[in-house]
Amino acid sequence: MIRQMCWLSKSSGDGEKILHLQISPGQPWRPYTAFPQFSVPDYQIPGGSKGWATYQKLLKAGWSLVPSARANEFSSNFAESTVQN
Repeated sequence: MIRQMCWLSKSSGDGEKILHLQISPGQPWRPYTAFPQFSVPDYQIPGGSKGWATYQKLLKAGWSLVPSARANEFSSNFAESTVQN
């Protein structure tokens, strides 16, 4: 199992970024809330980053942080390879 995290927009575009996780190669990035076994409750800070508490926990547990541009590149390559096959 790979353990990667990345900050991605909630929807396409440059909107608010939330923490996304990937636990298997080739699988799409999914919001941290889709993984209750890894996520922890968000801090109750107005305007705080969604997933910051989970990010801190997983970083201490050895998860890797992937740059957003790299995560989007992998997602695009994965989508193209599935369309071509």
